[in-house]
Amino acid sequence: MADAPTVTEQLATDAVRRHDPRVRGFASDNYAGVHPEVLTALALANGGHQVSYGEDDYTRHLQEVFRRHFGPRAEVFPVFNGTGANVVALQAVTERWGAVVCTESAHINVDECGAPERVGGLKLLTVTTEDGKLTPELIDRRAYGFTDEHRAQPQVVSITQTTELGTCYTAEEIKAICDHAHQLGMTVHLDGARIANAAATLGVPLARFTTEAGVDILSFGGTKNGLLLGECVVVLSPERVRGIPYLRKMSMQLASKMRFVSVQFEALLAGDLWLRGATHANAMARRLEQAVRDIDGVTVLRPVESNAVFAVLPREVGERLRKRYRFYFWNEATGEVRWMCSFDTTEADVDGFAAAIAEELASVA
Repeated sequence: MADAPTVTEQLATDAVRRHDPRVRGFASDNYAGVHPEVLTALALANGGHQVSYGEDDYTRHLQEVFRRHFGPRAEVFPVFNGTGANVVALQAVTERWGAVVCTESAHINVDECGAPERVGGLKLLTVTTEDGKLTPELIDRRAYGFTDEHRAQPQVVSITQTTELGTCYTAEEIKAICDHAHQLGMTVHLDGARIANAAATLGVPLARFTTEAGVDILSFGGTKNGLLLGECVVVLSPERVRGIPYLRKMSMQLASKMRFVSVQFEALLAGDLWLRGATHANAMARRLEQAVRDIDGVTVLRPVESNAVFAVLPREVGERLRKRYRFYFWNEATGEVRWMCSFDTTEADVDGFAAAIAEELASVA
């Protein structure tokens, strides 16, 4: 029998490149490929045999990597994707009659196909906000009826950092939310799909606006910051959480070859790759905002606090522009669009996109 190939061998493949790598888009930071340093880490983890389902050397070491960022009590559970991380995390801090207070624009409410409700069995109590952020006062609009057997019991406050509208909570704002929620007997979950972008914006360590602020459990995003796949559920208050190993398996989020998820997070967090990628993405969004702000026909709606730019432009212009650069209409009724930058967005990408916007608007004029 032939020897198994080693990790250093250059092997042929029948796969064919089926896309043009020169094509760029501003629809989502998920459009970007895998960071080269992450690909290198995956190759390092390949070869030989490792125990499956998280008992491998890489997943064991990952606990220490996360504790450097979130403190000695942090426990990490890798999963496949963000929806899975949110559903597992929320199930672990609620009872069957529990409800979750969140913004109306929250990813768990808008973009997860009802998974928290259908899979997690949770009631979402939503609050309308202008900037995508909760406050203690807004939480009180839905956090009531405790002990009322006719009402789903508010047990969790879920916030997103950065928010779905591109805004960023300060550490003080999150602490105020956590203090208020804990006074009500509630737990705080943080959806951190873009948590690295928030840290880059705030210029503070990850623990400052999570562990130190009082967050109990969070979903840590990796895919939007250069990973192939994978997110993590990070437990910060173990006494408030139960059953994650079982919930992860029951929710179909337990990876058999978990070393290949874990080693990506080691590549991201052991050094400063997480911060480098997020800082660059944020900087490209600011460059884009500056490039389009003075273009007649474009209105930037919100301050750029992460890697997202929200703007309004004529619908017909947006439709033509999308044939050149992919992006999403955020609000079909108003013509609001969302432009996202990634770790691999270049200055040339931004400048080319801004020039295309100006060209399309000029053709209308």
